[in-house]
This record gives sequence, C-alpha cells and structure tokens, in this order.
Amino acid sequence: MCRTLAAFPTTCLERAKEFKTRLGIFLHKSELGSDTGSLGKFEWSSKHSKEGRCPSEEVLAWRESFDALLSSKNGVAAFHAFLKTEFSEENLEFWLACEEFKKIRSAAKLASRAHRIFDEFIRSEAPKEVNIDHETRELTRTSLQVATATCFDVAQGKTRTLMEKDSYPRFLKSPAYRDLAAHASAASASTPSCSPAQPSHT
Repeated sequence: MCRTLAAFPTTCLERAKEFKTRLGIFLHKSELGSDTGSLGKFEWSSKHSKEGRCPSEEVLAWRESFDALLSSKNGVAAFHAFLKTEFSEENLEFWLACEEFKKIRSAAKLASRAHRIFDEFIRSEAPKEVNIDHETRELTRTSLQVATATCFDVAQGKTRTLMEKDSYPRFLKSPAYRDLAAHASAASASTPSCSPAQPSHT
C-alpha cells in the first residue's frame, strides 16, 4: 500500500502527472471546473485513494462496478464531466446532494436543506428536475412533512439505478474514458506495481 507520495517509484509519479493532465483536459473540455467547486479538482495523491492506487489502477477500477466509480472522488468528477456533455448531470448532482444531506445532524438544518433539495431537484419543473415517476415524487413530498435523513432514499435509489443502467455504460464506452483506460492499461503493463519501493537488503 502506498503510504507517502515520496515512497512512490519515479515511474508511478510520472504516470500520476500524465493522468492528471489527461483528466484535466477532459474536465476543461466539459467546462466543469468553473462552476462545480470541488467536483472539478482532480487530485492523485495517495491520501485520496482508499487503496493507495496509482492513477492507472484507479482509472481501470472505474469499469469494475458503478460503486467503484462513485467511491472515487476522481471517478465522480470524471463521470460528472461526461454527464455535462450529455446535459444530464442532474441525477448525479441529486445523488451527491443526498449523500451530503444524510450527514446533517441538526434537525432544523435537515428540514431546511430537505426543502432546498426538493425545490432544486424533485418538484415539477425544478431547475434540475431528476427523472423520477409521479408516485416517487409525491412520496418524497409527503416525507418532507417530517424531514429525516432517509426522506430522499427512494428517489435517490431510483436515480442511482437509472445512472447505473443508462449513463454509466455510456460513460465507459465514451471516447474520453476509453482513451484514459487504454493509457491506464499501458501504464499498468509497464509499471506492474505502484507500491512504495522496498529498501535494499544488499
């Protein structure tokens, strides 16, 4: 496992810079960085990788499962950039808003934030209206009468399923991701391990 950036082999650090550049170009083309805050920031230091992965390993992990993509900050940023090119980023933004919403502990803040999320994503003709059925919309509206951390669970689950079945496969087939994956595969082949270099015992 990679513990410190200094412990990475030189080739791994070079790959990190290369992928950061490529992903930065991806974001720039999608005009992401200017209006979405932290979503536009790609960071490849080991502290942002649960398994201390190199960039190539992280990029390849995104195609393993939708969960793997969503658990990666860089993966979420890349996926969001792709969705912006399709003008369909509202589902991911809603899902992310729900994840942050669940962390709120104050009842007053929970209620206030719940109504803002509903007005932004759920109500009919909302600025970023997500694609959910009428029954789910009304169920969510009713849940807001006594807002809890779970009041968006049904709507969030349905938008997640929609992304996993629809947007995620298109993302994996997109030229941008296929280019990244091709370079990631080449990087993995030339750099078998990005673990910290082991001290010599000679």
